[in-house]
Amino acid sequence: MQRIRLRYTKRGRLRFTSHRDFQRAFERALRRAEVPMAYSAGFTPHPKVSYANAAPTGTGSEAEYLEIALTAARDPETLRVLLDESLPAGLDVIEAVEARTSGLADRLTASVWELRLDGVDPADAERAVEAFTKADTVEVQRMTKNGVRTFDARPAVVSLETTETHSSQADRPSDQPCAILRLVVRHVTPAVRPDDVLSGLRAVADLAPPVPAAVTRLAQGLFDEETGTVTDPLAPDREAAGALTAQPAAAATAPTPEGPA
Repeated sequence: MQRIRLRYTKRGRLRFTSHRDFQRAFERALRRAEVPMAYSAGFTPHPKVSYANAAPTGTGSEAEYLEIALTAARDPETLRVLLDESLPAGLDVIEAVEARTSGLADRLTASVWELRLDGVDPADAERAVEAFTKADTVEVQRMTKNGVRTFDARPAVVSLETTETHSSQADRPSDQPCAILRLVVRHVTPAVRPDDVLSGLRAVADLAPPVPAAVTRLAQGLFDEETGTVTDPLAPDREAAGALTAQPAAAATAPTPEGPA
């Protein structure tokens, strides 16, 4: 059984699709592309697809991940192209690698987010960010199925800063003045989302954007404590594939020992 890991996006209006909407669209794409999927056992078999840490509805993303299991081997890049062509524009499959390591979900420990606050003066945003980062605790509330939950959003935030320019990959780029924040947050329990951080900014500095923020996940992966960066979760699979490719090449070029004269 071959396992393929995919990175895909949620762009433009497709950021408003729920995770369930994406699941339905992706399963249709698998059928259109005639992917030889492995299925679960039981009375209602389902294609073996593992989704990892999906972005909240309403947020864009350049770094969503999933893994599929196949009954027959396929070239990852060919498969990527077929699936990308079978999905609507905005749900774009941009990378595919064969899974050669374990624990993809375990490598998704942090995310990098961009928050566009249209109508907010950058100086006001800077003051709010400073108040947030200096605070020991930032209590926020979130409505859950069990009622309102109060929790501290501050420990999960690795860094929060204003930036002068938006990423070229982020949703809703425009020339209008706005404040742009870059957020790095750990994946903890309870999960701290960008909207929780916005609630925290409102709580500590009364920062309230006049329109909803445009939020885009730029990256997610393993958080490197030494460098403070979020690393590519598919890199170990690419490195393992490169090592396997290099071994036969090295064996082919190795000198043949000479026999006795």
